[in-house]
Amino acid sequence: MAIRKTSGLRFSLALKLRKLNYWLIARVAMATMTVLRLLPMDSALNFIDRAARRIGPLVGRNRVALDNLRKAYPDKSEDEIRAIASDMWGNMARLAAEYIFLDRIFDFDPANPGHARIEVPPDSIARFERIAGEDRPHILFTAHLGNFELLPVAAAAFGMKVTALFRPPNNPYLADYILSTRRSNMGDLQPSSTGASFALASVLESGGNVGVLVDQKFTRGVETTFFGRTCQSNPVLGMLARQFDCDVYPARCIRLPGNRYRLEIEEPLVLPRDRKGAVDVAAVTQILADVTERWVREDPGQWMWFHKRWRITGPSRTMRKAV
Repeated sequence: MAIRKTSGLRFSLALKLRKLNYWLIARVAMATMTVLRLLPMDSALNFIDRAARRIGPLVGRNRVALDNLRKAYPDKSEDEIRAIASDMWGNMARLAAEYIFLDRIFDFDPANPGHARIEVPPDSIARFERIAGEDRPHILFTAHLGNFELLPVAAAAFGMKVTALFRPPNNPYLADYILSTRRSNMGDLQPSSTGASFALASVLESGGNVGVLVDQKFTRGVETTFFGRTCQSNPVLGMLARQFDCDVYPARCIRLPGNRYRLEIEEPLVLPRDRKGAVDVAAVTQILADVTERWVREDPGQWMWFHKRWRITGPSRTMRKAV
């Protein structure tokens, strides 16, 4: 009995210490954002980029990023690997700081697409307008590249209503702040949790559009390859495409010099199908990984190399095939 009571006290203390740690991290982050808000936007973004390039190599996750980069690019030199990691830390710091300037960063006007901080190529403008004008469901997917948060803001500017699936940070205090910022600029949001796929299915069933990030590890997911290595990926997009037989559009944000951004929507995927003509979920999931790899290879410093994309957790999911 005494042992059980002691274990309970230790567990309670551990929870309180974790909560305190989250609170302290959130306070530091919020104080930093308050200071950055006092600076001109470009100065703030450039400052946080330089700071992150110095601090990033000192944190534990940098070792994960370097290990991932060496495995993804076995032919690159150590200097090239570390340069990509440095770009990644700068990109991630900019992404965090850009939350406080989101309403000022997005200056693209579909009616007057002249000189702006946000660049949208003519073919992507046409696709934004096409999707917004069609009275049927669509799925858009992206990856953690550049400032991916600008894509739902752009969709709203074109009159396109998108419900975006997102994963809240583990830190509940930061999660509340980020969620409030996202909701004020990005429309409907669906936290990634139990039942999220049913919520997205409800949106598609009513003729709406959903946005999904597809580049993170998914425990017990479908087995795919990424940079030639096995990983587990979330099959939810393929399952939704199979259920509703709707168009699936790749979309991405690319950072440009001078704190500028290019937003692109590509042509819809040609979805592979099984013997019965239904969308092949496993094959679609692999295509998503292939598209993401293409994007990352084009701009490797703009992707999150510090997450454990290739860690296998439990057996991979097997999707039913037609006979």
